[in-house]
Amino acid sequence: QVQLVESGGGLVQAGGSLRLSCAASGRTFSSYAMGWFRQAPGTEREFVAAIRWSGGRAYYADSVKGRFTISGDNAKNTVYLRMNSLKPEDTAVYYCAAATVAGGEYKYWGQGTQVTVSS
Repeated sequence: QVQLVESGGGLVQAGGSLRLSCAASGRTFSSYAMGWFRQAPGTEREFVAAIRWSGGRAYYADSVKGRFTISGDNAKNTVYLRMNSLKPEDTAVYYCAAATVAGGEYKYWGQGTQVTVSS
């Protein structure tokens, strides 16, 4: 079994910052990429950011570009999301996920961590 465990969520005022972490445990696996998604109440889960280990390329949703930064450690299957200049609309449950093959779906998912941004 592979587990992804997120941490670092919480309550922050608008304009503030948080750093989310996601660590893998359990059975060893190799990931091609890891990413962050989020889901606000009453909405569908949406892509936030991802990092492809080969070449270290990062991808971001337009809504977070310039404010969020994804980073991580491929060898440890650990990924971080630094979130600056947070807005109330960033409020959501944030999930990390891991893809094991190029172009494949995200195979492993964490349970999520709540981020609440107050105005």
